[in-house]
Amino acid sequence: MDPDSRPARKTRRGQLERRFEAFLWHSRLMVLMAVVPALLGALVLFIIASLDILAVLADTWRHYLGGGADIHKSVVTDIIVAVDIYLIALVLMIFGLGVYKLFVSRIEPAEGRDPQHPFNVSSLDQLKDKIARVVILAVIIEFFRAVVGISFETPLDAIYLALSVLALALALYLMALAHKQE
Repeated sequence: MDPDSRPARKTRRGQLERRFEAFLWHSRLMVLMAVVPALLGALVLFIIASLDILAVLADTWRHYLGGGADIHKSVVTDIIVAVDIYLIALVLMIFGLGVYKLFVSRIEPAEGRDPQHPFNVSSLDQLKDKIARVVILAVIIEFFRAVVGISFETPLDAIYLALSVLALALALYLMALAHKQE
């Protein structure tokens, strides 16, 4: 075997390996295919929720000026739905910014912020935890939207509602307890 061919083969393999590793490193940018739509989705949801709130304000204005329909049955539900949409938009923002920070690059303006800020994540588990908290709040808001229109047919219905509220309160307490331990 020619002793000169061995270093040339190592050099070729080393170059190929470096190129492949560079390709692997740059492939992390594929997560932008999730980040950009998530942020655009958040923007769309913020616009929708804001327009819903403006519609409630317009309906309220028309009602109290004497020409609009009765708003008392729908105003609370409409606002709760808008808050729910805002929370889902926040989930998308936290997801988009968190994935970007974890896989693409640090976000310089967020670096000086409080480490507990929702947009500051240092691990995938922390990102999942922050998203889960907002999703739980969205579920609670959705629960309250459903409760607003409830009518009790039997006393047992009232007991079920009370137990549901107790379960939600317990979930919030456990979330707060877990947050304190961090």
